[in-house]
Amino acid sequence: MTKYLISFPSEAMVLAPEDFDDVVRESHAVIEEAKAAGVYVFGGGINEDVLPVVVAADGTVADGTTYPDVAVPNGGYTVLDLPSRDAAVEWAAKIASACRCAQELREFQYDPES
Repeated sequence: MTKYLISFPSEAMVLAPEDFDDVVRESHAVIEEAKAAGVYVFGGGINEDVLPVVVAADGTVADGTTYPDVAVPNGGYTVLDLPSRDAAVEWAAKIASACRCAQELREFQYDPES
């Protein structure tokens, strides 16, 4: 099995306020389906109210990001453990439908030490 990251940036989720409760309910239903299928690893969203910090190898902590040319991660993330890319596409489509926005799909590389 391979782990897949299914995600979207906050800016992609453009909803009318009256649709928000439906999106929450439908997206939670997809996650419950993934849990029941035994493919759910974890998921959640970046807390955009808490600014990032950079932790150096010596433990020094600094506000902000070391990578200013890279977009700051935000939005929602789901990691699923799936048998194929086709299965990952199917789950991404379910999440896209529930969240009302396209999802980006990425494959994690296997690390035998993790």
